Amino acid sequence: MKEELDFIFDTAKEDMDKAIHHLDKELLKVRAGRANPSMLEGVRVDYYGSLTALTQIANINTPDARTLSVQPWEKKLITDIEKAIMAANLGFNPMNNGEVIMINIPPLTEERRKDLVRRCKAEAEDARVGIRNARKEAMEEIKKLGKEGLSEDLVKDSEFEVQKITDSYTGRVDSIVDKKEHEIIAI
Repeated sequence: MKEELDFIFDTAKEDMDKAIHHLDKELLKVRAGRANPSMLEGVRVDYYGSLTALTQIANINTPDARTLSVQPWEKKLITDIEKAIMAANLGFNPMNNGEVIMINIPPLTEERRKDLVRRCKAEAEDARVGIRNARKEAMEEIKKLGKEGLSEDLVKDSEFEVQKITDSYTGRVDSIVDKKEHEIIAI
């Protein structure tokens, strides 16, 4: 029974880690006024008939805090990359000089900052839902073990342990989102 309980705890932690990892990945896409190559992570370019990630066909750099530069490995792709960036609806206006695409990151308005904070909170809530789902699954498994002969005390202790794990992961979500909110609000 001890191994089964440990397996339940490990599975719950793994699922909760996935929720945290997803939150981190989504928050990288939320721009905080500074240029970051990950802002273009979701951009797909038509490359010889298939949609390909921009990062696989070009170098993306940040020459300064407010500029992104995209240098395609094949010069003929410049117009396709420009169109893909515009189609991604990121609010960027790419300009090319024939060799490199430059994207100036405009400063955030107060209204846009509030929208980004709301988006961060929505992502945090999604992560919390994932964590709660992992807790629910772990609790159901523990209850099954209780019906199979696990003592009531061990069931209660195990449920308490799962709740402690859940609380620690929820705290991590809160701290990650608070940090991102301060980053967004800071001018």
